[in-house]
Amino acid sequence: VLGTVMTVARGNPAAHEVLVDSWPHFGVVLTRLRPEEHGDPGDFYANQLTVYYRDEGAWRALLGGTEAVGWTRAFQMQGKPGMGWGGGSGTPPSARCAPARAEGAAAGMQDGMYEAVREAAEAKGLRLE
Repeated sequence: VLGTVMTVARGNPAAHEVLVDSWPHFGVVLTRLRPEEHGDPGDFYANQLTVYYRDEGAWRALLGGTEAVGWTRAFQMQGKPGMGWGGGSGTPPSARCAPARAEGAAAGMQDGMYEAVREAAEAKGLRLE
C-alpha cells in the first residue's frame, strides 16, 4: 500500500488509485490500477487489489456497500506483499472464477480478509477460487 501511495505521489505512471473509507483516520485502504486504464476484465493480474485495514468492519462495509471491488472483473487480492488469490467474475454465478495464486486461500493475509471477501462474493452469487 505504501509503495502505491509513493507511486501516485510521484506522478502515477502506472495509473494507480488509492481508496480509503475516511481520511485522515482511515479504517481501510485499498489500492488498484484504474479500471479504465486496464481494459481486460478477465486479466486478474492487471486487476490486482492491495488491501490494508485497521478495522475489519470497515473492510466488510467497503466490500458489501461500495463499488471499490469490481465484482464483474476477475481480480487478484493482495493481503501482504507477494501473496494473494483470485476472485470475482464477469460471468454468471455458476461460472468458474479466476484461479488462485497462493497456496492456501488465506496465506499471508490479514486475519478475516479471506472470509470477508468470500462472504461478500457468496452474497452476490459468486464463488472464489
